[in-house]
Amino acid sequence: MPIATARPLDPDAILDGIRRWVEIETPTDAPDQVNKLASIVADGYRGLPARLDRVAGHSGCGDHLVVRSSWGQERPGILVLSHLDTVHPLGFIGRLPFHVKDDSAFGPGIYDMKGGAYLAFHAFRELCANGEHSPLGITHLYVSDEEIGSPTSRALIEAEGRKAKYVLVTEPARDGGKIVTSRKGVARFEVFIRGVPSHAGTRPQDGRSAIRELGSVIQTLEAMNDLSRGITVNVGVVRGGTKPNVIAEEAYAEVDMRVPTLADAEALMQKIMGLTAKTEDVSVKVTGELNRPPFEKSPGGTALFEHAKALAADIGFELRDSYSGGGSDGNFTAPFTATLDGLGVDGEGAHTHYEQMYISSIEPRTRLLYRLYQTLQ
Repeated sequence: MPIATARPLDPDAILDGIRRWVEIETPTDAPDQVNKLASIVADGYRGLPARLDRVAGHSGCGDHLVVRSSWGQERPGILVLSHLDTVHPLGFIGRLPFHVKDDSAFGPGIYDMKGGAYLAFHAFRELCANGEHSPLGITHLYVSDEEIGSPTSRALIEAEGRKAKYVLVTEPARDGGKIVTSRKGVARFEVFIRGVPSHAGTRPQDGRSAIRELGSVIQTLEAMNDLSRGITVNVGVVRGGTKPNVIAEEAYAEVDMRVPTLADAEALMQKIMGLTAKTEDVSVKVTGELNRPPFEKSPGGTALFEHAKALAADIGFELRDSYSGGGSDGNFTAPFTATLDGLGVDGEGAHTHYEQMYISSIEPRTRLLYRLYQTLQ
C-alpha cells in the first residue's frame, strides 16, 4: 500500500475544520452545547459508508455518538476513542479566541482534544474518498463526559472496547509528539469527619475537633506518597468548622490518588477506605472508587506501538512513547484490548488560557492515523 494518502492532504482545510469544532464551546456541564457539536460531527459523515448511532445523554451530560464503518463489523476491528467535551467554561472563547500565530493555533479545547478528534475524523473521510476499505472495520466513539471521568460513557467505552481488536485514542501527543503507552490509574475519595462541638473558650474539654482529626487523616494520607514508585495521594480540598470560637463538629476533604499498577490501586484503596478515627467520640467515613484503572503496558499494546513507530518512520518522523500521570478513556480499554493513546495533535497548554496545537503536526499525525487504518489487521 502507498505510504501516503492517494490525495495530497490539505493542512489548511483540516485546520479550518478544527476551527469550526473549537468555536463551538463544549464544557461538560453544558450538554446542549456538546449536543450541538455532536450534530455537526454527525453531519460530517453524510454520504460516507458509515452508520451512526446517537446515545442520549443523561445525568446532566450530553449525547454520545457512535460511528461505524459499513464494512468489517462482523469481527473485531479498530475502535477510535475521542471526547467532545472540554474543561473551559462557556464564554472562555472570548478570552482565548481561535487564532494562529506562527506554528500555533490557539483555542479552548484545541489541544485537548478537538484537534485529535478531527484528525481521526478526517483520516476516515480520506479513506472513504480514496475508495478504500480498511482491512478491519472502524468504529469511532465520541463521548461527552471524559473531562469529568466519563461517568455516563464508561459502560459504552468498555463494551465497545471488548468488541475491538485495537483501540486508538486521540488524546493529545506528549512532550514533542510522543505516543502514550501507559497511564496511571485514578481514584477519588471524599472524607467525612464528625466530632463534638463545644465552646472553644469556656468548655474546650467537652469538644472533639473534627478539624484536628482531619489533620491526622491528612498526615496519614500524605505518608502514602511514594514518588519513586509513581504513587501520589493528594488532599486537594478541605473544609470544616463554623466559627473560630467553636470546636469544629464537622470536617471534609477530597482526595486524588494516582497509581501505576492495579496491585498498587488495590492495596491503597483498602488503606484509604479503612481509615478510622484516632480520637474517642469522633467518626471518620470515607467514600470513593477507582475511577480509571491503571493503563499498564501489555504485549499487545507494545506490538501496536511498534507497528505505529514503523509507520511513522516511513512517513518521515520518529515516534517515541511516554508514560502519563493523567487518565484517559484509554484506561478503560487497556486492561483487555491493545490500546495506543496520544495519537492526537502535538501542542501544549491543555486546560490553560494559552492552550494551543502545533500546525506542523497536522499532516504527519493525520497520515499516521490513515496508515493505521490501512494496515492494522
